[in-house]
Amino acid sequence: PATGCQKLLKIDDEKILSVFYDKRISQEVPADRLGDEWKGYILKITGGNDLQGFCMMQGVLCNIRVRLLFKDGMPNYRMKRKGVRKRKSVRGCIVDSQLSVLDLVIVKKGDNEIPGLTDTTAPRRLGPKRVGKIRKLFALSKEDDVRQYVVHRPLPEKEGRKPKSKAPKIQRLVTPVRIQRKRRVIAERRQRTEKNRVEAASYAKLLAQRQKEKRQAILSRRRSSNRTSTSSA
Repeated sequence: PATGCQKLLKIDDEKILSVFYDKRISQEVPADRLGDEWKGYILKITGGNDLQGFCMMQGVLCNIRVRLLFKDGMPNYRMKRKGVRKRKSVRGCIVDSQLSVLDLVIVKKGDNEIPGLTDTTAPRRLGPKRVGKIRKLFALSKEDDVRQYVVHRPLPEKEGRKPKSKAPKIQRLVTPVRIQRKRRVIAERRQRTEKNRVEAASYAKLLAQRQKEKRQAILSRRRSSNRTSTSSA
């Protein structure tokens, strides 16, 4: 991961491969059996595929292929319609002889350099996109303009045209427009709160007035009924 390089090793010797058998994903294995140049290296198992192309899945504690019901949020599954579940075949996270490819990552480097893996460095194709990560990469302060340090990726040139490059849109960038929009949103929220408070007060006042008028009407009817009853008597 430090150099960004990858290397494919074809090994048919069962004695060498037996060191990985019965190990699980994320376990660390010493790489001394791979050869003298691998002495001191420690490798971490990150995954693999079997002979038919089914990938290993972390958490499935077996060394065979199983069919699981996947839903949204689970690894190795991308939901295409909302609420859809799908039954898929995956291989367990335990290594055995049925695997055709085993993915490994160097955790600890040994004394010797491995040609094509640790002696070269592959350049990063894409640069950071977030403001904080750009500042961290170039050791910038908050006063520096982050937009001047975005990594531009050159596009393949075409005959008769000028060379072009592509840059990511900076995320979490605080600009004067962003500050102005935030102030406007806060002001609108404050205006809505004040408007609701005034309307609630006026409604409560109107409701109290209507209730008072209603009570007075009831009392006046009672008084008029009492007067008619006494006059008839």
